[in-house]
Amino acid sequence: MTDKQIEKKPAAQTEEKEEIMAAVSESKGVEAKPVSVKQKKKKIIRQIAHGRAYIQATYNNTIVTLTDLNGNVLATSSAGQNNFKGPKKSTPYAASVIVKNAVEKSKAYGLKNVNVFVKGVGTGREAATRALNTYGLNVLSIKDITPIPHNGCRQRKPRKV
Repeated sequence: MTDKQIEKKPAAQTEEKEEIMAAVSESKGVEAKPVSVKQKKKKIIRQIAHGRAYIQATYNNTIVTLTDLNGNVLATSSAGQNNFKGPKKSTPYAASVIVKNAVEKSKAYGLKNVNVFVKGVGTGREAATRALNTYGLNVLSIKDITPIPHNGCRQRKPRKV
């Protein structure tokens, strides 16, 4: 093959593509546009000074979620995410490591003050609350939102013997 033959092939292919695009646009009645690559929008990180910290401490796990005042999640962390397995997930030490990880994630948002909402009866609830203060967040208030049954379901009627 000579150089001229090599140069002719790509030109022929582009002409075929243009003909196909023209045929498609005529059949649809719309101009065919070449596909362009979408550019990602730059994510704007807003600065939030005041937020909420939700601590869910169960017998099996501890989960910490940091949000803004509207409830939009800024950072979250759990014991499993920090490589704790089995019974170690619900320990007070695991709770402090979880809080440290969540606070580091939220540093980009400039979070300074938090209202803490604690849910559950696990061993990590108090340690997580203390760790929030230790790792640089001002704890403004602590509220227990553990669900408590009041009077419960309707009881069965007494059995007739």
